[in-house]
Amino acid sequence: MKKILLVSALAFFASMNAQTKFGVKAGYALSKLNSNENNIEFEGIEGSLKSKSGFYVGALVEHKFNNKFAVQGEVEYANLGGKAKVSLPGGVTVTENLNFNRIVIPVSARYYATPELGIYAGPYVSFKTNTTAKIKVSGAMANPQGIKEGEEYLERAFNDNFKSTDFGLFFGADYNVYKGLFVDARYSFGLTNMLKNPVQDEKMKMNFFQLGLGYKFK
Repeated sequence: MKKILLVSALAFFASMNAQTKFGVKAGYALSKLNSNENNIEFEGIEGSLKSKSGFYVGALVEHKFNNKFAVQGEVEYANLGGKAKVSLPGGVTVTENLNFNRIVIPVSARYYATPELGIYAGPYVSFKTNTTAKIKVSGAMANPQGIKEGEEYLERAFNDNFKSTDFGLFFGADYNVYKGLFVDARYSFGLTNMLKNPVQDEKMKMNFFQLGLGYKFK
């Protein structure tokens, strides 16, 4: 009887491992900050929020229940954020590139429409690691010291006034190209107002699109 129990336990463990795969992934991220005050107009000054290019790298674990349904968890390091473009009088343009480097943890329910094509959706949580800002001035001579001080001011402002944790939802699809190599595309939209102390119901959320490659080990 002990041998039977041992063999059955080993068989169950082997079958469970056969349904669980680990993998890695990396790619391009396009992110944008969205506010209910996206456009700014004040005494000849015009500004708007734009998208910013970045990247992501991560690891994943997928467990299949059968040929159609699975769950997947991931951990990613992602360079997200946004861009603010401000037009000043005299044809001067100031572009503020805001890098919000974050740890993103998505968990998804997956449906395999075909053995190669997986469709998925789920929630994510992200945690702030660090924030950097880069300022570019066009149309006028720029003072390097002034730019440096402006970048430091933006970094302090976002670190002090933005929440460290963000929640949201995402959906996407991936396609197995060849023996574990897959292409992946998804869109994530934040549900959290990232401002700690919003003024007059001001809201700031972050959405991002990801396109990349990954590999699931056999």
